[in-house]
Parts: sequence; structure tokens; C-alpha cells
Amino acid sequence: RALAELLCELTGAEDACIVNNNAAAVLLMLAALGAGKEVIVSRGELVEIGGAFRIPDVMRQAGCQLVEVGTTNRTHLRDYLDAVGEQTALLMKVHTSNYQIEGFTKAVDAAELAQASTLPVIVDLGSGSLIDLSHYGLPKEPMPQEALAAGASLVSFSGDKLPGGPQAGIIVGKKSLIAALQKHPLKRALRADKMTLAALDATLRLYLHPEKLAQRLPTLRLLTRQASDINEQAQRLRPALETRYGDEFQIDVMPCLSQIGSGSLPVDRLPGAALTFTPRDGRGSRLEALAARWRRLPVPVIGRVGDGRLWLDLRCLEDEAGLMEMLLQ
Repeated sequence: RALAELLCELTGAEDACIVNNNAAAVLLMLAALGAGKEVIVSRGELVEIGGAFRIPDVMRQAGCQLVEVGTTNRTHLRDYLDAVGEQTALLMKVHTSNYQIEGFTKAVDAAELAQASTLPVIVDLGSGSLIDLSHYGLPKEPMPQEALAAGASLVSFSGDKLPGGPQAGIIVGKKSLIAALQKHPLKRALRADKMTLAALDATLRLYLHPEKLAQRLPTLRLLTRQASDINEQAQRLRPALETRYGDEFQIDVMPCLSQIGSGSLPVDRLPGAALTFTPRDGRGSRLEALAARWRRLPVPVIGRVGDGRLWLDLRCLEDEAGLMEMLLQ
């Protein structure tokens, strides 16, 4: 209950419900509110998430009948309205956070759907951020509070990914609909455990102090590191690594682009710096052997091999001393 009240404070929702991940959140919304009836979704939003789980499959498991409208790249408001019938239970929006369609496109937002229909509008934001990331120089992602303000009845999103907490599924929205979710038998099966709730509580409380968030929330702190700071860190570490590995490898500080995520912001990259190791004799087997040796350390050090080098992207490195102690053994 305390967590639900905190989520209401952060998002402006009437009530909230927490389950073990966002796929579970979508399943619960569909099963509780749409079982045996039709749910309308744009064809361009029938996403596949990690592990080959797909929105149509989740919908089928929830006992709903999928009604696809529009085309892959263009869906209009009239497509939704023309598909509404006596058996329609929900209008659904899915944020395509793990891919991007560009060019000749058209999508209908939650506000348009809410204004044009009396049916509940549910929104799956996936990696939905609780803050405007553009304020930190990052690509802006849709926020649950924005979807609710636009008229969405329920909004689901992950507790991990961009919010930076433990894996969890969060549903916020209208009190009457949240009550229906809480009473559904699946809620018991999908509920989050106490350790998850404790970790999520600690994470969400950081958002009560936005002025300190970029320093106190690890995910945001690492995403907002400046390329110049990462480059300085690489230059500091390079001399000691040259002493240890310089006979076999040429060690350079190279600019690189860090991928934010595959399930969220997969096409965006962050400029940073990497330490690279190039075999002096040109033998790629040396790279594979070095990478394998580092992976077997008590705390694995994982780089990537590409362009004839082993790359250590330093964006997420905060324990310099710990890393060097392991690599200099």
C-alpha cells in the first residue's frame, strides 16, 4: 500500500498495482479487463520483447481476441473507431521501445483515443521513464504521468530498465480498474516478492528528490557521464596496463559509442571512451584468449572483440581500483 501511494505521488495516478515484470503487467491487464472480448491494437505496435515473447501471444494467453488495425507504418484514429464493436473491451497502445519505424509514418496517441472513445485505453510503455530524460541530454522517452494526463485508463511499465530499479511490472491508473486487477486470480500468481518491493521502494524514493537523482540513481548517473570524463579515466588507467600488457598488445584510448539498451532506446548511442588492446603480432587468437581469461576472473571483466581489438568500454566503470587490481594480476 505504501508503494502504491508513492507511485500515485510520482505519477498522478489514482492507484497502482505491482507485479513481477512488465509482461506480467500486460497479461494481468488483458486478462482482468478483456478476457473473452476484443482488444484493438495498431499493427505497428505488435512488438516482440526479449525471449521471443510477442504481444499477440500474451493477448491470446489472456483470453482476448486481437483486432489489428492500420498498417505497419501508418495507423489513423478512424482505423480504431471503425473497428470498435459490441465485443470490444479495450483500446491498447504499445510503446515500440525496442525498435523504431521511420519515414512515412502515422500513429495515434493515447490522448486522441481517450477523447474519441469511452472505452478504457491501456498503454504498455515498456521501459517508461519517470523523468524527462531530455533534461539530462538523453533521448526523451514517454512517461507514465504524461500518458495518464492524456487520458489513459491504465499504464504499465518496468521497474527496471530506465527507472533503474529491480525487475518489476508497475501498473498505474484509475482506481476502479486497479481494484479489478487486484481481485483477479492471476494477481496472486504474478505478485512481486518482498525483496523486490523493498528494492523498488528504495529506488522510487530517490525520485522524490529530483535535484539529487543524477548522482544517487546509478542508472541515470552512468547514462549521463560525460565523454570527456570517461576519456580522462581511460588515460589514467592506460600507463599501468601498458606496463603489464604492453609487450603483447598495443593499448590505446579510443572514442566509442555505448548502446543504452536493446529493450529500451536500442538505436541511440552515447559517446564515450574505451581502452583497446591490439595484438602486436596480429593474431586474433590472442584477443580471444585475453577476453576468455578476463571473463574467468573472480569478478568477470567483459569486453567486446571488434575491428581487430579487444574493447573495454569504461562508461559504467566506477571502481577503478578494483578493476586494476584484477587486470594487473
